[in-house]
Amino acid sequence: MTTVEATTLEALARRVDVLESEADIRRLQARYMWLCDTPNPEYGVTDDAARIELILELYTDDAVWEGVGEYYTGQFGRAEGKAAIRRHFQGFWGEKQDPALLLNAHYLTSEQIHVDGDEATGQWIHCQPWLFSDGRALLRSSRLNNAFRRDDGTWRITRTRTENVFVAPLPTNFASDFPSTSVLTRP
Repeated sequence: MTTVEATTLEALARRVDVLESEADIRRLQARYMWLCDTPNPEYGVTDDAARIELILELYTDDAVWEGVGEYYTGQFGRAEGKAAIRRHFQGFWGEKQDPALLLNAHYLTSEQIHVDGDEATGQWIHCQPWLFSDGRALLRSSRLNNAFRRDDGTWRITRTRTENVFVAPLPTNFASDFPSTSVLTRP
């Protein structure tokens, strides 16, 4: 093999690694959002404690989850490490909420993923409707600026950073038909 061929092959291998890393990160971010949806579409996950543990598997031990900006800093704060991130999610699902959250679905858009070796960042905008048992509904949108690290060949989240774009109340009982449970991935 000539030096030019070896250099070309090495450059192609780096490009393939970046493309595969972007795809892995895209799937990782989508899985996180999937696990955060209500009703939870993950087959076999029947309680919120199990859901939270599946979410935590996506994070590194030293990860940070934080809300930033004038609206989310006070609402979400900052959680450092898996134990703190677990407590953060238990605040959403660990206790019975009144009114209960009936539906929450995440829609990701405006994706940008930047890979640099075994580290990466990603930016998205997401929108999510929320429906509550008392008929209230709202539409939320946030910007995400997340970080990732590859450990032993597996990409994990090192930082989730979310900033409010808007929160818009929707008309009471604005959605009439939605599932009480998800059967999408049931065998």
